[in-house]
Amino acid sequence: MTRRKIIHVDCDCFYAAIEMRDDPQLAGRPLAVGGAAARRGVIATCNYEARAYGVRSAMASAHAQRLCPELLILKPRMDTYREVSRQIHQIFQSYTEQIEPLSLDEAFLDVSDCAHFSGSATRIAEDIRRRIWQQLRITVSAGVAPNKFLAKIASDWNKPDGLFVITPDQVEDFVRLLSVDRLHGVGKVTAERLQRMGIRNCGDLREHARNTLVQEFGAFGERLWSLSRGIDERPVNVANRRQSVSVERTFEKDLPDLPSCVAQLPYLLDELSVRLARLGAGYRPGKPFVKLKFHDFSQTTLEQAGARLDNNEYAQLLGQAFARGCKPVRLVGIGVRLIDTYGEQQQLRLFE
Repeated sequence: MTRRKIIHVDCDCFYAAIEMRDDPQLAGRPLAVGGAAARRGVIATCNYEARAYGVRSAMASAHAQRLCPELLILKPRMDTYREVSRQIHQIFQSYTEQIEPLSLDEAFLDVSDCAHFSGSATRIAEDIRRRIWQQLRITVSAGVAPNKFLAKIASDWNKPDGLFVITPDQVEDFVRLLSVDRLHGVGKVTAERLQRMGIRNCGDLREHARNTLVQEFGAFGERLWSLSRGIDERPVNVANRRQSVSVERTFEKDLPDLPSCVAQLPYLLDELSVRLARLGAGYRPGKPFVKLKFHDFSQTTLEQAGARLDNNEYAQLLGQAFARGCKPVRLVGIGVRLIDTYGEQQQLRLFE
């Protein structure tokens, strides 16, 4: 059986990098791309100078400017970013058709059957990085590994503008010392739960039987058992298409009424717009929807075909959803169903 060779490519602070490329005077100063603080905007991405102050993506722009008063926040130029993303993917396609885009600036490539450089995934990754820099003046970080889980971790290992390789012979030792919060699917809550069990790295995790992990974490326990051993059989899914994009917020104190829920919409809409902007080509927005989780953990969702993606339409949906419970709310979420225009194009070709 042929060993898999997976590359994960991740552009370094993509939007900000393009802005600094197109205006060299911006280089070296704290810079972010996102919505204006005065309009309750959200940071889409920022350069490393801004990150040194604690600025992060999805952070409220007003908070970011409090952390870094000198921060320059630029309005996104999505058409430019999409065009650069398209050019990057053209470079990918000269090596393999097995590409799984995750966003405009990130993708998995399966180069197991690639003949370039005698099949060396490391040299392919080096060449991809070189060509993207030479042709587009954008730096990217890449990770090379036998599976998607490890390739994604590897791409983050030497950021920015780095390359990290995990060979099959290195998997055992690398994964054993890996912190559990680096595992795919382990968030803050699960990491804290694992630490209470005395599990801080994958070596600790391996000491627990598969059945024990399944009893403790359900189906995810099976996943934890596999990842702690560096096992990830997920294919690079060329046809992997998203169904929706959403954002939600859980509140420390329950929201008492509908107006307090509606008051959260501007913040949620800004964050949703950032996530929509990061989608790759091939989608257009469809039906908006809302989600409410009440204080007793009951929940409801509601969507409306033909509604606009604006504050008034979401407020109406929230009103209808709230009327189903009329009780304090612990979580508010909004989102939009996605229409797969790539799939539509494929269908049209079939009919032609």
